[in-house]
Amino acid sequence: MTQTWTPERIEDLLALPLPELLWQAQQVHRAHFDPTEVQLSSLLSIKTGGCAEDCGYCPQSAHHDTGVEAGRLMDVELVLANACAAKDAGASRFCMGAAWREPKDRDIEKLAAIIEGVKALGLQTCMTLGMLSREQAHRLADAGLDYYNHNLDTSPEFYGEIIGTRTYQDRLDTLDAVRDAGMHVCCGGIVGMGESRRDRAGLLAQLAALDPQPESVPINALVRVAGTPLQDAPELDPFEFVRVVAAARICMPRARVRLSAGRRELGDGIQALCFVAGANSIFYGDTLLVTGNAEVDADRALFARLGLHADADAAPAAQPAPKSAPVFTLQPAAEH
Repeated sequence: MTQTWTPERIEDLLALPLPELLWQAQQVHRAHFDPTEVQLSSLLSIKTGGCAEDCGYCPQSAHHDTGVEAGRLMDVELVLANACAAKDAGASRFCMGAAWREPKDRDIEKLAAIIEGVKALGLQTCMTLGMLSREQAHRLADAGLDYYNHNLDTSPEFYGEIIGTRTYQDRLDTLDAVRDAGMHVCCGGIVGMGESRRDRAGLLAQLAALDPQPESVPINALVRVAGTPLQDAPELDPFEFVRVVAAARICMPRARVRLSAGRRELGDGIQALCFVAGANSIFYGDTLLVTGNAEVDADRALFARLGLHADADAAPAAQPAPKSAPVFTLQPAAEH
C-alpha cells in the first residue's frame, strides 16, 4: 500500500531513536536492494562558473566572489577523455554539470553529441544544466540521456532564504519536462544550510510526493565555501545527516540514495552509518564540480573494510518487483 509521507510523518521518523530509525531503514533497504552493493557515479563540470543564479551555497554563482572563473562549454573530445578515465576507475554512471540558469538552444546539439559519445563508451549518462524547456528535454532524451539531475535543495518554506532568482515551481516544472521526455529523475537536496529539522522533513516530503518518485536521490551536506553567503553556516550534527539518509530510504524505497557533496568531510564512521541507513550510491572521484571529494583509493579501502562492492549492473531501468516490505508503526516523536 502506497503511503503518503507528510512533513509531520517524516518529522516523526527523524525523531526516532537512531537505532530504531536505522533498523526500519535497513529492512526497507533489504526489501529492494542488496545491502552490500553501491552504485558509483563520477561527476565532471563541463561548463564552470558564471552562473546567473544566486544560490547561497554555490561557488559558481556570478553573484558571489569565490575565485571561480567563468569558463566555456568543454569540447566533446575532452569530455569523452574524462568519461573514459571514470569508466576505467570503476564508475558506471557519468554525470555532467554546467553552471547555467538554463542552456541556450544553440548549446543543445553539442550536449547531444556529448551524450551520444559517453553512451557509446557503455556508461549511463546524467546531466544537470539548470532549467529545461520541454523541447530541450526531448532532444536530450533522444540523444540517449538516462538521467537528469535537478535538485529541490530544501523545503518550499526555507527555499527563499537560499535562492532568489528561481522559484520552487520553476524547479518542479523542469522535473515535469524531464518526465514528459521519458528520462529518469535525479533529485535531492542539501542539508546543513541553517534549515530546521522540519525543513528537512519538508524536503523529503516533496521528493516522496513526486509521481513517480525519483530514481536517484542525492543527499548533499553543505560544503562551506568562502565568498558564498553560507560560508559561516552552523555545522550540522553528522548524526542528523544519517537520519536524513535513513528517512529518505524509508520514504523512497526503490530510489538510489546517493551520498553526494560533503562526503569527504563526514569521515569513514559516518559514511559507514549512512550505508547502514540505506545509502547505495556515491559520487566517485577526486572532484565534485569545483569542490573536493573523497579520493578513489580511499573509497576502495573503505569499501574493503566494510565489505561493500560496486554494483556493476546499476542499470537505469526500474528495479524488479520488490519483496513484501514490512509496514511500520511509528513511535511518538520526541520533543525537539
